[in-house]
Amino acid sequence: MTHVPHGLHEEFPTSAAAISKLKIGDAHFATLAESYDATNREIHRIEAGIEPTDDAVLEELKKKRLKLKDQIAAMLRAAA
Repeated sequence: MTHVPHGLHEEFPTSAAAISKLKIGDAHFATLAESYDATNREIHRIEAGIEPTDDAVLEELKKKRLKLKDQIAAMLRAAA
């Protein structure tokens, strides 16, 4: 288990400006980014032992984060 946060700026380090711009100018992107951040924080709290849960819940959260990341990546590619 890693306790490393996977914030959008860490996941897409070369897209920081595009992420900021899309968060402001695209409501759908902003919603995806907000959901990603909330899911990511929840995973981080579970992995750090702050919020204990079972492995199935953690696995579902990780799948949700990956799906959100894929959608965000697609929007970043389209905006480039």
